[in-house]
Amino acid sequence: LNKSVPIFVCTMAYPTVPCPLHIFEPCYRLMIRRCMETGTKQFGMCISDPVKGFADYGCILEIRNVEFFADGRSVVDSIGKRRFKVIQHSQRDGYNTADIEYIEDQKVN
Repeated sequence: LNKSVPIFVCTMAYPTVPCPLHIFEPCYRLMIRRCMETGTKQFGMCISDPVKGFADYGCILEIRNVEFFADGRSVVDSIGKRRFKVIQHSQRDGYNTADIEYIEDQKVN
């Protein structure tokens, strides 16, 4: 998962840290539905950038559970997995996507 990764532009996310989300915007409802249907159950999280749209670094979130409501909203239980660097910004059906490369952290003894 490193080409056309869906990007949720919202807040800062970190590896191992839970990130509960309330999804209500139509573009992100579509994004979450696609993440679940394709089976990847993952998307990127980046903070906003006034020039580029979203930051050059972010964190992959893994969806642990989704609760869908009758009006289309959902509550997503996700957790941070890996940090990444954005190589190329793009869009698909109203939400942001990116080609990314993963960042490997150095272990501290």
